[in-house]
Amino acid sequence: MSDTRRRVKVYTLNEDRQWDDRGTGHVSSTYVEELKGMSLLVRAESDGSLLLESKINPNTAYQKQQDTLIVWSEAENYDLALSFQEKAGCDEIWEKICQVQGKDPSVEVTQDLIDESEEERFEEMPETSHLIDLPTCELNKLEEIADLITSVLSSPIRREKLALALENEGYIKKLLQLFQACENLENTEGLHHLYEIIRGILFLNKATLFEVMFSDECIMDVVGCLEYDPALAQPKRHREFLTKTAKFKEVIPITDSELRQKIHQTYRVQYIQDIILPTPSVFEENFLSTLTSFIFFNKVEIVSMLQEDEKFLSEVFAQLTDEATDDDKRRELVNFFKEFCAFSQTLQPQNRDAFFKTLAKLGILPALEIVMGMDDLQVRSAATDIFSYLVEFSPSMVREFVMQEAQQSDDDILLINVVIEQMICDTDPELGGAVQLMGLLRTLIDPENMLATTNKTEKSEFLNFFYNHCMHVLTAPLLTNTSEDKCEKDFFLKHYRYSWSFVCTPSHSHSHSTPSSSISQDNMVGSNKNNTICPDNYQTAQLLALILELLTFCVEHHTYHIKNYIMNKDLLRRVLVLMNSKHTFLALCALRFMRRIIGLKDEFYNRYITKGNLFEPVINALLDNGTRYNLLNSAVIELFEFIRVEDIKSLTAHIVENFYKALESIEYVQTFKGLKTKYEQEKDRQNQKLNSNRFRRDAKTLEEDEEMWFNEDEEEEGKAVVAPVEKSKPEDDFPDNYEKFMETKKAKESEDKENLPKRTSPGGFKFTFSHSATAANGTNSKSVVAQTPPATSNGSSSKTTNLPTSVTATKGSLVGLVDYPDDEEEDEEEETSPRKRPRLGS
Repeated sequence: MSDTRRRVKVYTLNEDRQWDDRGTGHVSSTYVEELKGMSLLVRAESDGSLLLESKINPNTAYQKQQDTLIVWSEAENYDLALSFQEKAGCDEIWEKICQVQGKDPSVEVTQDLIDESEEERFEEMPETSHLIDLPTCELNKLEEIADLITSVLSSPIRREKLALALENEGYIKKLLQLFQACENLENTEGLHHLYEIIRGILFLNKATLFEVMFSDECIMDVVGCLEYDPALAQPKRHREFLTKTAKFKEVIPITDSELRQKIHQTYRVQYIQDIILPTPSVFEENFLSTLTSFIFFNKVEIVSMLQEDEKFLSEVFAQLTDEATDDDKRRELVNFFKEFCAFSQTLQPQNRDAFFKTLAKLGILPALEIVMGMDDLQVRSAATDIFSYLVEFSPSMVREFVMQEAQQSDDDILLINVVIEQMICDTDPELGGAVQLMGLLRTLIDPENMLATTNKTEKSEFLNFFYNHCMHVLTAPLLTNTSEDKCEKDFFLKHYRYSWSFVCTPSHSHSHSTPSSSISQDNMVGSNKNNTICPDNYQTAQLLALILELLTFCVEHHTYHIKNYIMNKDLLRRVLVLMNSKHTFLALCALRFMRRIIGLKDEFYNRYITKGNLFEPVINALLDNGTRYNLLNSAVIELFEFIRVEDIKSLTAHIVENFYKALESIEYVQTFKGLKTKYEQEKDRQNQKLNSNRFRRDAKTLEEDEEMWFNEDEEEEGKAVVAPVEKSKPEDDFPDNYEKFMETKKAKESEDKENLPKRTSPGGFKFTFSHSATAANGTNSKSVVAQTPPATSNGSSSKTTNLPTSVTATKGSLVGLVDYPDDEEEDEEEETSPRKRPRLGS
């Protein structure tokens, strides 16, 4: 089995008429009892499994192509091919097939279709009962030849017979001699007939005829015949294009004449298929399947021959990375590799694997690192295409290279940072290159295609590398465009050699009025006075949108790393500055980033959002949008609806306590009222739980304190306790000792109520919010004071009167000071409203 003569690749033709590689193995021809006949067996060279078991059927047409291919059909839509490593092996198996079928091995197609049953012969026209007799190849017979070829295309049997006749008599070369004569005589009618003849011969779909037609001797005359389409007033000039316009460039001289010939042939045949031949009709769509196969196997052979010539490829890489190489030469070298990689896409996975491993071994990635940083736009574009082939093939190979590179190089010249810089510096107004590079970066940082082994985990290693060495480069434009630090901007502009437009939006351009809100302009939620930095340049906005898309992907797929980065850089605050952008798509990108964070329902993120008051710019955008019903409005509403439906308690409380006054007028959706209801229900549950705990504790405390009190003065005890019960005295008539007991108990309870809202009136609470500048890395934010009535016992809110309050913010801390009304006023209210008397322990 180790005999290389028998080494083959098994191919099957798929529904798209492309050849799929089924594996490599060794072929043999043996008798198979189950199939009751001689069969072709192919066993995989890797594990010995059976790749192919095909009985050599006497009625199956086998074709030998290009000396190393055997092709046949086993069913109506199931074509098979064996590609041999050596010609000798192909000849050996071909002889076995011909021996079983009783055919002559000297022909390259078994003639089984000629030997049809008598019934099938009877159904055919009388003239097809024997080999087709071709008219003599003369000028006055061209019309007859054209009619004959056109008439047989509808019959598979007659097509086969015609192909044999054309091949046996060397007819094609004679026809092409007539073409030269017709052109010299300017015989237009004859040229039109030759167009029909050559086109019909192509539609016979026979590889043996293609070998003749596409040889160096014949192919240009074939192209010439196809120029004279009778439907055109003037003939096309395909030969002029192929010989004069299309230039064959050898970046490094190709010494192998067979390889050169194969490259020329493949280009010209591809041109015939793609440019010259009309788009086939439904009836003709399968006529050129063999032509597609011819091109496919040619490309496989070209890539294999180039790949095996390491001296040639080594020379290409050496010149590509040589600083002395001039720009034109380097451009040609990069374009050669681009075409080389494009050819490789026709290969099957096993072939592509070997191809890219060869390129990696020769140093394709270090070479790309050099050329991607060059000023030549065409070179950079071609290098990007090559890089995309590599990333698509093996992102792990690219990741391994950049991590090894990081141990020896500075961050600025790392391959991934070069890619990010190219994305940032794309000069295309539509950022076509940047979009392509962003997709490649997303593939590289996608944990789904990262490998995990027993010794190491690629995910953790690469993400550590990326966040330590590359993330700061990716976010630099975002942080620069949302910062008021002019020095930082100047550094970025100088470092990246890119012309940015930093337009600071005046505060009045985004100010607005909301008649439905009673909050003043100075304190209102919806004022943009502090958010004046926003990119108005369209290209900059597009770039920031791409960066935000990548960061949103990180939030979804990276947990620990991106969370630390967002917290440390206060990234969400900077992103939400973009909610002020005049470009709605950019504001939506910023909102989407926040929505993904909230969608994780992570309390670390929730605390970060509430402490930083990061809902304010979102609500500003909603209020600025006014009554317009657009995508921004819907996206913001959906964000709050998600919080309501998922019942994220910490965010619900923060929104209601700080922003409900500004949002309560929005009634076309029930989202905000629903949030208020959720908030009140949760407050009721908390109060009931708190009161239940207090009553249990107070009962025990009361028993202990009363026992001590009774022991002190038994007689006084009787008077103090019984008298109030009998006389139903008001609370202020209770004995002094009992008042001391109540004060002591309230003092104990005050420890539990330090962080609860302070009660300012019998029916209302005052909530104060102050955000420290230091709590968000030095970013200023105004304090927001909002008054929210608590829920009554049945869950409904009661109206309250605004009371004078004083709010004091201490740097670095959250402090709320509330001036309470005096006790006399409270006592008066309690007397006039007995139902609001405070319960014991309240």
